[in-house]
Amino acid sequence: MIKKLGQLLIESGLISEDQLQAALNNQKKSNKRLGEIVVESGYINEDQLQEIIAEKLNLPKLHLSDLEVDAEIVKLLPAELARRYTVIPIFKMGNILTVVMDDPLNFVATDEIVYLTGMDINRVVATRSEIEVAIDRYYSITDTMGQTMDRIEESSSQFDDAQILDIASNEGISSDMPVVELVNVIVAKAVKTKASDIHLETDDKSFRVRYRVDGLMREVAVLAASIHQPVVSRIKVMSNIDVSEKRLPQDGRFRINYDERQIDFRVSTLPTIFGEKVVIRILDQSNLLIDLAQMGFSKQNYQTWLDAIHRPEGLILITGPTGSGKTSTLYAVLKELNTPEKNIVTVEDPVEYNLRMINQVQINEKAGLVFASALRSIVRQNPDILMVGEIRDLAAAEITIRASMTGHLALSTLHTSDAPVAAGRLIDMGVEPYLVSSAVTAVLAQRLVRVICPNCRIEAQPESALFNDLLERWNRPDIKFYQGQGCPRCNQTGYTGRTAIHELMIVSPELKEMISRKAPHVELRRSAIESGMISLLDDGLTKASNGTTSIEEVLRVCHNEDSKLKKDIKAPVESNVATV
Repeated sequence: MIKKLGQLLIESGLISEDQLQAALNNQKKSNKRLGEIVVESGYINEDQLQEIIAEKLNLPKLHLSDLEVDAEIVKLLPAELARRYTVIPIFKMGNILTVVMDDPLNFVATDEIVYLTGMDINRVVATRSEIEVAIDRYYSITDTMGQTMDRIEESSSQFDDAQILDIASNEGISSDMPVVELVNVIVAKAVKTKASDIHLETDDKSFRVRYRVDGLMREVAVLAASIHQPVVSRIKVMSNIDVSEKRLPQDGRFRINYDERQIDFRVSTLPTIFGEKVVIRILDQSNLLIDLAQMGFSKQNYQTWLDAIHRPEGLILITGPTGSGKTSTLYAVLKELNTPEKNIVTVEDPVEYNLRMINQVQINEKAGLVFASALRSIVRQNPDILMVGEIRDLAAAEITIRASMTGHLALSTLHTSDAPVAAGRLIDMGVEPYLVSSAVTAVLAQRLVRVICPNCRIEAQPESALFNDLLERWNRPDIKFYQGQGCPRCNQTGYTGRTAIHELMIVSPELKEMISRKAPHVELRRSAIESGMISLLDDGLTKASNGTTSIEEVLRVCHNEDSKLKKDIKAPVESNVATV
């Protein structure tokens, strides 16, 4: 007689009777599997769990990352079943199908597989996370929702607006309705893969689903164009957007509970010639890094940045293009500065994350609440720290600058290519140069680069004329660089997660004088670098040389414009870099 998992764990001495009882009580409330609960509770880790299961049941244990599975074998099990039981087939010989399971004692799963395939089952053990990665790799949304899409396609041509509104409605909705199923899968997989955005796009022949993961777009499914409108309508009603309006852009929000946490989604629709394009921004609090020590700062930049933000007054700017992590850095600074003794007020459009003990103001242009009017009122609230989501016009710039010169610390963002150009951008808006030079104390430019997957990282020297030029300015011909080969854990991309590279300019008296007389950008940049500013490119090269990212990633997000300024200045190399 095969023993239950709890008995195996107790006999192995990995958990106590009390821990087993606590896990069983938790199981009754959560409906999770026992193995999952003991791992989540911290009693054991995944590898320990699978090692003991494999040993006690005399089953082989393997690492799925070491295998390349035939796609035809994977098709023997439906994606829905694979996800429901965390199981994936890997090999077939005659009438015997080898399947990898994290819970080989799940006889309901094995019986269903036997019934569905008509084959005998050979069980192999692997960790749950490895199996989930393999499932995500080998099964796409299209596979997962194959039957669902067939049901939608059969009926989508018959939908009118009233019927679409009915199936998209949240009231009395059945979770197994095909459109609801499809939207749930699209959203859930995006959250699971830590995507920042979902893009739903259509043309005359197809309906594409793309995710932005680690800053780059990734196509995950191409569906029939006929199901585009029902899916968009479902999302619109979830977001409280007018379903009948298809000629104008609209914005909305919705929230779901996923894996015991709440996740917010910001929805934007845009009319195109083939139908509405929908972009869903995923605001997952668990993905928001709000600890400065985890933001990728080098040792030198980290200490300099701390000194800058702890000053009692002045204007600190964070610059970079959209998607460069400016908001995350702002929130990290606010967390660092947030104490009961300080009155912190922010004005944002939109407020993406709620921060405790901080007064956040949402811009509402329709009601007449714009940045300038909000700032005037906020200054009267006697804030110690003022955060402006973005300086967009002269009125907002002047109020923010004057606040920073009257005993307040002001934080804000600009869209500029580097740190020195930020002063010129404010002057171009119409701010007097003497005000800019007096108010601005520090400017941080940043970009996000992908982190090399530690599971498949290898040493590799890039073959590029530009690369040789970079080595010449570093005067380090023996330096090593790395790249990711691609593996199941990183979805064959060679990268997992992102970190930031920085360019921190402290506005010295010399720079203040240059800003006051409207010195050209090239002079400001030269002076800042000669004063010790580490450029974006040099910070990126440092991270590439210690294996955090690749030289290709650094060159993808950086311009080599400062190489002409700094041929005779060696770039500092630092080894201790905190990554995201």
